[in-house]
Amino acid sequence: METVSLKKHNSPPPPPNHVAIIMDGNGRWAKGQGLPRTVGHQRGADAVKKAVKSAISMGVGYLTLFGFSSENWNRPENEVKDLMGLLRFYLKKEIIELNAEGVRLRVIGDRNRLDKDIVVLIENAEQLTAANSRLSLTIALSYGGRAEITAAARAIAEDIMAGRLKVEDIDEAALAGRLFTADIPDPDLLIRTSGEQRISNFLLWQMAYTELVFIETLWPEFSGEDFENAVIEYQGRERRYGASGG
Repeated sequence: METVSLKKHNSPPPPPNHVAIIMDGNGRWAKGQGLPRTVGHQRGADAVKKAVKSAISMGVGYLTLFGFSSENWNRPENEVKDLMGLLRFYLKKEIIELNAEGVRLRVIGDRNRLDKDIVVLIENAEQLTAANSRLSLTIALSYGGRAEITAAARAIAEDIMAGRLKVEDIDEAALAGRLFTADIPDPDLLIRTSGEQRISNFLLWQMAYTELVFIETLWPEFSGEDFENAVIEYQGRERRYGASGG
């Protein structure tokens, strides 16, 4: 009887389930082009579309983008006004396409500092896309990681005072369940553009074991190839979660 040897093919590692991105470099890109910072933010918004398409094509389930930090409110008033105008524009214009692509949109952060009409646009977008499951897209707006953890600690204190929670029941799950991202898995991969190597108060609790990839590309020039290369680098790493390696 003829013996047939079967060659085993190693399947590629799975893509990260959740990718987070710190979109950095809009202002530097605009300055380098001799253009107003507003143009940099506009080009940066276009790069968001590339990231979304790349995430979908690579089978990523969750994509979280750091759009506007709580510290960004300290920028010049005109720049903040332009950013809010750009946010309004894209919440009106792009949400139809996102919905058609099966993308669910969520926004995390302190909405109390946003104008009421923007909050309404956010709520409408979240409601419209709530049933979508192809990709869960989360935008962090008016967001700060320390403020998020503080709010979760405050919620725990309120629950204890109201008798809904006992002190001895406080654990990591109790705090994590009160974060903005309670129903979202922690990021597997963080990408930061523009060459900066810090996490800037972004998802501090959630990124305890996240793989970090820093790239030199300024955000307005971010491409699908940049996204793919970051994922490939992630796939080549061994995630041990504190355990010893093999």
